[in-house]
Amino acid sequence: MSRSVDRLSLVYDARGGVVGELAYAIGRARGIRHCALCGLTHGRVRERPAWRAFRASLPVPVRAFHRTTALTTLRLRAGGAAPAVVAHAGNDAVLLLDPKQLEGIGGDLEAFGSALETARLAAALDWPGRQTS
Repeated sequence: MSRSVDRLSLVYDARGGVVGELAYAIGRARGIRHCALCGLTHGRVRERPAWRAFRASLPVPVRAFHRTTALTTLRLRAGGAAPAVVAHAGNDAVLLLDPKQLEGIGGDLEAFGSALETARLAAALDWPGRQTS
């Protein structure tokens, strides 16, 4: 029996809150902070329109967390490393994309979609209402 993805969680390699966001923005501007997932989903200040459209096209909800505010389960599934993409299927949480994989995507949304699909299939997970053969 296959498992169906209920939702996706994104874990950014940044601290949460206003201070964390400000520290990341300053570090990014100075070239000393980088999060491959942030670069994929956000521009300098806000979420990229292309990311919003991509997220809306997914058949499951997507929640975002900062590494300091991510739930313990997500941190454990991500091996304590961020950024990461985790799929939830019932009570299971499955790491789909780790920091190295996200870095390799290089901010390319099409490559992210392909990597996400490849990882989902490798984990034997289905999207809701669709079964993978």
